[in-house]
Amino acid sequence: MVVFGNVSAANLPHQNGLLKAISSGGCDLMGHSSFRISTSFRTRTRRRRSAGPLQVVSVDIPRPELENTVNFLEAASLSASFRSAPRPAKPLKVVIAGAGLAGLSTAKYLADAGHIPLLLEARDVLGGKIAAWKDEDGDWYETGLHIFFGAYPNVQNLFGELGINDRLQWKEHSMIFAMPSKPGEFSRFDFPDVLPAPLNGIWAILRNNEMLTWPEKIKFAIGLLPAMVGGQAYVEAQDGLSVEQWMRKQGVPDRVTDEVFIAMSKALNFINPDELSMQCILIALNRFLQEKHGSKMAFLDGNPPERLCMPIVEHIRSLGGEVRLNSRIKKIELDENDATVKSFLLTDGTTIQGDAYVFATPVDILKLLVPDSWKEIPYFKRLEKLVGVPVINVHIWFDRKLKNTYDHLLFSRSNLLSVYADMSLTCKEYYDPNRSMLELVFAPAEEWISRTDSDIIDATMKELERLFPDEISADQSKAKILKYHVVKTPRSVYKTIPDCEPCRPLQRSPIKGFYLAGDYTKQKYLASMEGAVLSGKFCSQSILQDYEMLAASGPQKLSEATVST
Repeated sequence: MVVFGNVSAANLPHQNGLLKAISSGGCDLMGHSSFRISTSFRTRTRRRRSAGPLQVVSVDIPRPELENTVNFLEAASLSASFRSAPRPAKPLKVVIAGAGLAGLSTAKYLADAGHIPLLLEARDVLGGKIAAWKDEDGDWYETGLHIFFGAYPNVQNLFGELGINDRLQWKEHSMIFAMPSKPGEFSRFDFPDVLPAPLNGIWAILRNNEMLTWPEKIKFAIGLLPAMVGGQAYVEAQDGLSVEQWMRKQGVPDRVTDEVFIAMSKALNFINPDELSMQCILIALNRFLQEKHGSKMAFLDGNPPERLCMPIVEHIRSLGGEVRLNSRIKKIELDENDATVKSFLLTDGTTIQGDAYVFATPVDILKLLVPDSWKEIPYFKRLEKLVGVPVINVHIWFDRKLKNTYDHLLFSRSNLLSVYADMSLTCKEYYDPNRSMLELVFAPAEEWISRTDSDIIDATMKELERLFPDEISADQSKAKILKYHVVKTPRSVYKTIPDCEPCRPLQRSPIKGFYLAGDYTKQKYLASMEGAVLSGKFCSQSILQDYEMLAASGPQKLSEATVST
């Protein structure tokens, strides 16, 4: 998820054909490529950065007080349980596939508990859906536009445990929406710091009279009453309805959906309200309204692989774990006697063995590698309904500093774009006093994922013309493009459509010694960075609970994680 979760086909082949076509190669997160990440680069004017120290002029907000919230304390307690767990007499060697946040989290907490993770990443870059690359000018471009919310207690704990809280750049507590009917203007929801939750959120909504009328606000509030009264049980029961269906069922005017929830749906899962499960919206609203700083946003102060992923890797290695890049899994090899995992076979012919095995890749990659003898097991068969949603991340460097923007995340409310930010303002590492770099999430992307990069840039510029009418024109007669990158992800976070919830698997599989981690697995934060980190903690917890069983599986496996070629 880009915004609320890690920022989510007419022109694509049928799913099975797509997965078959890309399984033979391409750049992806794991063994076979259902996540082909393609990038384009164009330069009109080469610019070199000076080697001097980084200059920062953006003003960030102090870190909010999160430590006393119920969810933060609950997450902290779960983290502490790994550090305080009894040291194992014989540490388990746990082989983990995928070095995104789910895999990194799993490895980190297993290491905290005294076990020895071996983390395998198919590509030469850490991060999975938060991966990023540096171009020949030294500029970074990312898989997605990632926002860290106050309502991400496990992520916030992780930053604290690593001693890198100062790497989050907190912004003012606002949500800022472009006004399509008034090109170049914005409407704000400002959350006053003096009020507790949920009063600060109610105040922000009541004070905004540009997007919703008072009758619309009242009808929406009445529609939400069952969710407020029914609590989590009600929220989970709404999984069978799309946002659009739920709004109409509750008598909420369509204009509320058009004005607010198209933007919110695209930010949550890269799809529109007619497809998104209402459960997803209600979970987000619950987090934002129940926690004072829940909707407060922070940007990472630089590229995710170096500023977030590497500290996790260093922590894992400091405790005896190992992380390997360029280690692509070709096959899950099974024991011929009981169909449990015998080893992971890599594409280079290397065989990796351990005491337990974890798949922390996106669900589409897992489905490619599930052994035939497992496919009819209901646990794995239900995964077929979980399919990654396509998304495109666009980066455009302009020849000037754009004025009609904020040091914040912005909801574009355009037909083709979800959210965007001027990263030359919001991020220290990307700061530039003279030129803007817009990072934009192009979604829904189903009809665009197979289009050329130049088509995508042309369409993006037409949308930007409406957001920056005085500064940008589609023909570049105003601001000129210096260069751009387009990053396509055909299968990103799982598509949170109605009736998906029963298909999400628990982290412990029915196969002895085989576990899953990933934001698609069962946890309460759905498809998000928070969900990925929490899934890794749940996966580690399951392995610790199974220690006696795993330790008794055979002394030959307890000696060390065996590597053979």
